[in-house]
Amino acid sequence: MSHSLTRSLRCLSFIVLALVLASPIFAQVAISVSFGPPALPIYEQPICPAEGYIWTPGYWAWDPDYGYYWIPGTWVLAPQVGYLWTPPWWGWGGSAYIFHTGYWGPTVGFYGGINYGFGYFGRGFEGGRWQGDHFFYNRSVVNINVVNIHNVYNETIVNRGVENRVSYNGGQGGITARPTPQEEAAERGHHLPPIAAQTEHMQQARANPQLRASTNQGRPPIAATDRPAAFTGNNVVAAKAAGAPYHPPANAPGNRPAGNTPENRPVANPTHARDLPAHAVTTPPSTGNPKLDQKYQRQQEKLVQKQNQEHLKLQQQQEKQDQRAQQQNFAPARQQQMEQQHQQQTQQMEQRHMQQTQQMQERQMSRPEGGRPPH
Repeated sequence: MSHSLTRSLRCLSFIVLALVLASPIFAQVAISVSFGPPALPIYEQPICPAEGYIWTPGYWAWDPDYGYYWIPGTWVLAPQVGYLWTPPWWGWGGSAYIFHTGYWGPTVGFYGGINYGFGYFGRGFEGGRWQGDHFFYNRSVVNINVVNIHNVYNETIVNRGVENRVSYNGGQGGITARPTPQEEAAERGHHLPPIAAQTEHMQQARANPQLRASTNQGRPPIAATDRPAAFTGNNVVAAKAAGAPYHPPANAPGNRPAGNTPENRPVANPTHARDLPAHAVTTPPSTGNPKLDQKYQRQQEKLVQKQNQEHLKLQQQQEKQDQRAQQQNFAPARQQQMEQQHQQQTQQMEQRHMQQTQQMQERQMSRPEGGRPPH
């Protein structure tokens, strides 16, 4: 692919991203960024406002003009009985960090193994459970006023790794968790996108300059709220501290002059494989053994070549299906079904490639200096 064509695709992807962010299908957007998000800030949970509200933890989102910004944690009324929230997460995709959006479903899926706290300790949700038509809260985990809410229980949960504030999976310094078969099934199963109140919450956060990491240095003044989009009042919680010092690249948005060149824009991936960046060989982690490092380099080149071939094959397959849909004038419902299938294929492929790359990196780093396998 030529450099000019790549630039054009990135420009088109950015336009698609801008349109999708303003639409109800924001949950179908994936973004890739060349460097990982800041650490998770340290903050307290505001008290639950009423029965039926479920905690949705805060996370770092991305904007092409000013970089990472904080989406405050908040209590959200569940869209229907029995549904739980799977938080969004960032994961290394072999050439960039990919954003995986959150969703509602009957079970909690994979969210990168990231310890968001308040019941989201890396696997599932320990802050409460549905019993019939009512949600019961675990008082040992979440902030509940028992005078107003009586559906409570006490179950002590050991929150291992609470000191780890890392906010992404894979890559240098990232979480190394892998999805379980149950979590993979939850991802493939029926689920709902963020509700309208969550979308408004995201949009207000995106428009607030104080929530940008370049401004707050990883310590947002609005870390959590008791209700979506309620950014003022006594129930707004500020971060106590940043999870770690914030050191973005020199050319990151907010650190560079005004302007947004195609090279610095994230890639929007609402549906198709063609919108994802190609995989590239990265600098191998050093083991102290030049021969072993060279072997890893060759293995990585072989894997990247295979991944890009799979990428191209899926792209060609999807483009043929798009052409046939246009020629046969598919009905809107059938067109939407096909687009959803393309989006699922693309995300599954990228997740599979991310896991392959991470597994190769882990094998390399598991060897001590000298290249002998550990006992």
